[in-house]
Amino acid sequence: MLLQPVDWLIILVFFVVSLVIGVAVSRRAGSNAAEFFAAGRSMPWWLLGISMVATTFSTDTPNLVTDIVRRDGVAGNWAWWAFLLTGMLTVFVYARLWRRSGVLTDIEFYELRYSGRSAAFLRGFRALYLGVFFNVVVMASVTLAAIKISSVLFRLRPLETVLLACVITVVYSSLGGLRGVLLTDFFQFIIAMIGSVAAAFVALKRPEVGGLTGLLSHPELAPKLAMVPSFTDPDQRNTLIAVFIMPLAVQWWSVWYPGSEPGGGGYIAQRMLAAKDERHAVGAVFLFNAAHYALRPWPWILVALSSVLVFPSLDSLRAAFPQAAGVIGHDMAYPAMLTFLPAGLLGLVAASLIAAYMSTISTHLNWGASYVVNDFYARFIRPGCDEGEKVLVGRVTTVALMVLAGGLAMVLTSAKDNFDLMLQVGAGTGLLFILRWFWWRINAAAEIAAMVISFVVAVVFFALGRNGVDIEPWIKLVAGVGITTLGWVAVALLTAPTDRETLERFYRLVRPGGPGWTAITRNMRMRGGDAEKTAWEVPQGILCMVLGCASIYSALFATGYWIYGRIPAAVALTLLCVASGVALALAWRRMESRHADMGHG
Repeated sequence: MLLQPVDWLIILVFFVVSLVIGVAVSRRAGSNAAEFFAAGRSMPWWLLGISMVATTFSTDTPNLVTDIVRRDGVAGNWAWWAFLLTGMLTVFVYARLWRRSGVLTDIEFYELRYSGRSAAFLRGFRALYLGVFFNVVVMASVTLAAIKISSVLFRLRPLETVLLACVITVVYSSLGGLRGVLLTDFFQFIIAMIGSVAAAFVALKRPEVGGLTGLLSHPELAPKLAMVPSFTDPDQRNTLIAVFIMPLAVQWWSVWYPGSEPGGGGYIAQRMLAAKDERHAVGAVFLFNAAHYALRPWPWILVALSSVLVFPSLDSLRAAFPQAAGVIGHDMAYPAMLTFLPAGLLGLVAASLIAAYMSTISTHLNWGASYVVNDFYARFIRPGCDEGEKVLVGRVTTVALMVLAGGLAMVLTSAKDNFDLMLQVGAGTGLLFILRWFWWRINAAAEIAAMVISFVVAVVFFALGRNGVDIEPWIKLVAGVGITTLGWVAVALLTAPTDRETLERFYRLVRPGGPGWTAITRNMRMRGGDAEKTAWEVPQGILCMVLGCASIYSALFATGYWIYGRIPAAVALTLLCVASGVALALAWRRMESRHADMGHG
């Protein structure tokens, strides 16, 4: 069904509101770099948390979930559900540390934690590698999803979609800075959630589906409904290992992935650094993880399951949408299901998808530009440049990043393939990002080694795949993690450590505590330094992490069992959610009391 005038009106209103927000805060955003890239470090937890959720709620996210469910069933989502462990670790261990650091970007961290030319090189290179190369790849994947959706809903050609997406998003992102991004994210998240629920409701009404009862009783869907892969079915052995065991045992702590970085980082760190204080930083990341994993998945899953009955094969999708034959994949089933929406509701859902796209792209544009400006241009090209120049370069960089992402999107084909590639590129680096706060011996050379080795391993596996060598993804993941981890640990131990002055300054500022800093604190005390007693918050933080995971996972699966009509399991998981939530509140209160007693409140 093509969009009707009422649909276009809804979309137009959405565009106007987004642009008005960007224009309204543009003057304040342009006052200085800290305001443009960190919103003046004055943002409340709820706005920052919703912004993170909106950023990860992109046009490619429901497409990715649909792709996963059609291939591997509901249980296949463990490929990203496992990252909740990473998120909870960030909440209860790393959010405070990031906020204490006082840096403008997480890339600036390198010259706070390390020393010498290697630290400077790492900062400059990572600024361009992550802010330009990696960032452009992510945005291109998101834009690819927008291309697929618009080819179905709007009958637009890829180039037309890219041009429209570029203009609208770049305008308000370059004008409003991070504050504009945060405010538009809040508005766009509400629209996106309404749209996803509406899409699920209409999908279940299709005659091929027969409502929720028909969906759950259809024999073709029976093997896809399980939330955990079978441990006894030999035919599911590889699925069990690839989508459940490996993500929970290895992937969550070992792999760097945008939005799920072990130890925090990227735009998650950007939001924490923009918070009013440590408590607001912690609250923001907790809200993000709760909404990301417990609130959003099920509408997408229901649409994906329904699509299996309406479009059972790729051939059926090609037959229904011949104009999009060149980009047809399983991820195309999500926008295909949206074509059944009635007028008015179609416009709302289309606006929700546009909102999802814009919220993600605007964040990545601002985040990427912050790296280029703060950690490359102002650090190496024009040291001492004034605040106005930084803002101007930030706005020019915003435009350039969008152009590059749009061009790359024209040659990509699958969101799932891109997801797997980024996981492989980041394999093995995660443990370093976790430990660098708590082990003084990790240095800049180790980070450089981890980055280079993981990239080389990913390229080798990519080349092997291109030449017909078929290797299971989980085997590549384990190999990448093992090779990279051994490599960077060896380099850390065999090269000179960060100089003592830098380490001591970092320790006094961040107060990480723990046995990994004993050598440094002992030396500080021997010289009569100010190595104040610091409570090691990690054990209590890990307890809170476990309880947080229990609460959110039980909420996620309780929702699923309520939908499935399995009442006893749903009730049990709901009670577990409440109990673990109460236990978490008590543990967190105890952690806060200890923190205050040590004089850090």
